[in-house]
Amino acid sequence: MNKEAFNKGLETRRAVLGADYVDNSLKNADEFNMPMQELVTEYCWNEIWNRPGLDRKTRSFLNLAMLIALNRPHELKLHVRGAINNGLTKEEIREVFLQAAIYCGVPAAIDAFRTAKEAFKEMES
Repeated sequence: MNKEAFNKGLETRRAVLGADYVDNSLKNADEFNMPMQELVTEYCWNEIWNRPGLDRKTRSFLNLAMLIALNRPHELKLHVRGAINNGLTKEEIREVFLQAAIYCGVPAAIDAFRTAKEAFKEMES
């Protein structure tokens, strides 16, 4: 593991997903899954999220759409929060979900709306 890349990724990961969530993920990691936490933090959150080609808001748009297409509600919920942190509005998130309804299917979009409502409710409390 490249400690510098990990630390840069950790900074970005905390900014997008929230320090509490990220710190809890790392605190709860054990010998089995800590290598995955390190991989995701170093490569996903540093090497990709910190690339200059797209801003964080655009990356969030893309992540929401891809997670709907892949039917990954847990990750979608997390990235709905991240999208808000990256400056997306609820209206913009809604538009991503409506677009996904056409290209990914109505059931996937309905699940996305349900998941987002849960995320919004948790963010308000």
